[in-house]
Amino acid sequence: READPDIIIGYNICKFDLPYLIERAEVLKIVEFPLLGRIRNSRVRVRDTTFNSRQYGMRESKDVTVEGRVQFDLLQAMQRDYKLSSYSLNSVSAHFLGEQKEDVHHSIISDLQNGNSETRRRLAVYCLKDAYLPQRLLDKLMYIYNYVEMARVTGVPISFLLSRGQSIKVLSQLLRKAKQRNLVIPNIKGQSSGQDTFEGATVLEARAGFYEKPIATLDFASLYPSIMMAHNLCYCTLVPPEDVRKLNLPPESLYKTPSGEIFVKPELQKGILPEILEELLAARKRAKADLKEAKDPFERAVLDGRQLALKISANSVYGFTGATVGQLPCLEISSSVTSYGRQMIEHTKKLVEDKFTTLGGYEHNAEGDLWRY
Repeated sequence: READPDIIIGYNICKFDLPYLIERAEVLKIVEFPLLGRIRNSRVRVRDTTFNSRQYGMRESKDVTVEGRVQFDLLQAMQRDYKLSSYSLNSVSAHFLGEQKEDVHHSIISDLQNGNSETRRRLAVYCLKDAYLPQRLLDKLMYIYNYVEMARVTGVPISFLLSRGQSIKVLSQLLRKAKQRNLVIPNIKGQSSGQDTFEGATVLEARAGFYEKPIATLDFASLYPSIMMAHNLCYCTLVPPEDVRKLNLPPESLYKTPSGEIFVKPELQKGILPEILEELLAARKRAKADLKEAKDPFERAVLDGRQLALKISANSVYGFTGATVGQLPCLEISSSVTSYGRQMIEHTKKLVEDKFTTLGGYEHNAEGDLWRY
């Protein structure tokens, strides 16, 4: 209360430390302790939560509400951003800081406290490092900078970036843009059975074998976001066939996708989704520019993580439209994206195989064995 922090940090504080302190205060009947937030007389609330996403899997946790303060749990951040074999504070701090905390197993904490001044000193050092190492990790990994930037770009609280998946970020950006345009978004969550499907990516089986010479790899840059921006694919630009006739829209103002859907061109109506993607990719471009300038290896790793996070957010926009049990599914958009992608990949395959031939003066005929996106 005296420090009045904006952010409370720690390691596994949301799942263990804060709930434990609240429960302990209840046992000891310290009624004033849970008043840790900035709202007068608002008590800290703890409840069990379950989070499930395709990217992160199923997680059980606790939701701790401290009004007016952000809780930044380093363990949650580590689990999301780094693939480490162990998530203990000891292993993480050794990996990133080259320093470990005092090795005290939780089973002997009571014995150390009830021992003598030397055992209590060991316990005190253990507790100090429990607070000190997360602070150093937070600074070293530039978490506050990265998460504040992501929160600013996507328009969600920092806590959502730690505890929720990708779709909430897309929905938040949609709501923000819709408000600017005086549009409303329908609440259609749960209306789909989840059985609706659409044709996805093109994948041809690779020709298995040992290759002594390198194999060329062709990769589209941000393929799905690029398609959505290039063809103005959005909820607010989709036109049913009957409305094309009713509104007497000229053919030159329309995109007809390979899957048969019709969208208006940006001169008639600029899509919200393409605008969101432009902002995400612009932020990623800035991060990549900073990455080129950075010299320190660790700073480069952090910046690379930032641009990757923005890339994932951009790619999630397509996934948001195709999630049939999600908050705003629109298979007309997702099927149009994949149909354009199939068309582009097949066209590229044909261009390569037509150009690189023995008749054209090359040693071998090019063959595309594994083409996917």
